[in-house]
Amino acid sequence: MIELRSIKSHSDWRQIKKLYKTAFPRYERKPLWIVRLKNRQQEADVWIIEQDGVFAGFAITINELDMVLLDYFAICEEMRGAGLGAEALQRLQAHYAGKRFFLEIESVSAPADNLPERQRRKRFYLRNGMTELGVTVNVYSVDMELLGYNCELNYQEYVTLYRMSYGNMVVQNLKEITSNN
Repeated sequence: MIELRSIKSHSDWRQIKKLYKTAFPRYERKPLWIVRLKNRQQEADVWIIEQDGVFAGFAITINELDMVLLDYFAICEEMRGAGLGAEALQRLQAHYAGKRFFLEIESVSAPADNLPERQRRKRFYLRNGMTELGVTVNVYSVDMELLGYNCELNYQEYVTLYRMSYGNMVVQNLKEITSNN
């Protein structure tokens, strides 16, 4: 059984930093000082995922208005495949019930060296209750699809979250590719 808990210590941050650097490509990582600042400002939640008291991963959300972006979600490589990610995602979905809970994944429509990994990731999220929102965006030159949990979200609302949280400089690096909303 897993537990989600708020970050408590520098040791927690060290564990997150180590996994963060291995789980996400450099071009997709925000500086952790920004994440820490947003957490202190209560605009971001940083969750430790533990199994029987052992660090298993983390989740970082950006929270604005009634929207929650699951910005980063990672399980330690040696613990993957045991259902921890599914259980953690379900707990996050329950925690944010009543809010529009969504995430970005690298597009599976464009050719990529890691296309099988992207497809596997998308299947995981779809299997665990997320649905396609019909919005594809380019974020800092990376095509991303939006998936949501029991919600609808259009491109303008997505941009609003980024504008409120990070300001216009970041919004200048977002471009809509497709939207069915």
